[in-house]
Amino acid sequence: MAGSSLASQVPSERLPELLARVSAGETRAFAELHTLTRDRLRRIALAVGASPHDVDDILQETFLKIWRNADRFDAGRAPAMAWMSAVVRNAAIDHHRARRQPTYELDEALLVPAGAGPSSIEDFDYASAEPIARGALARLPEDRRRLLALAYLEGESRASLSRRFGVPVGTIKTWLHRTILAVRKDCTAASAAA
Repeated sequence: MAGSSLASQVPSERLPELLARVSAGETRAFAELHTLTRDRLRRIALAVGASPHDVDDILQETFLKIWRNADRFDAGRAPAMAWMSAVVRNAAIDHHRARRQPTYELDEALLVPAGAGPSSIEDFDYASAEPIARGALARLPEDRRRLLALAYLEGESRASLSRRFGVPVGTIKTWLHRTILAVRKDCTAASAAA
């Protein structure tokens, strides 16, 4: 896979320049951006919970949105890869909502290493992991379990959760982040003990 090895070597400073050229309608810049980022965005879509059968449709929608909205990218607000990752995450969420499937936090999806191939995802033993994850979730306080369900199973926005729980959006983000970390730590400890 020449594209994935090239993408892992490309400095992140190159992506904003390509996005600026894409916003000017440069098809060559778009083709280069696609080549450099498609494998990473594919892994992010899979990490967010996209089915391998649906990921190509999600990526097509993602790149269409990137083409149409490249002029909205603001390097002062976020790195280019984070912006494109949010686009693919939102496309995957829209796809999941149509099928009522769970999604995961963008921060978690961004932790997917640039060199990780799809085989590591395909080889994952879901049957062994499910009871560990269920146990970790069961040990959470009820309000945190409810927060996770509303955010990731129901797809409720951070703003809506903020109103529901009566706290600022930043607090919701912090609670979600800390709860995900706690679940990950609990799952890691439980799988090591198994």
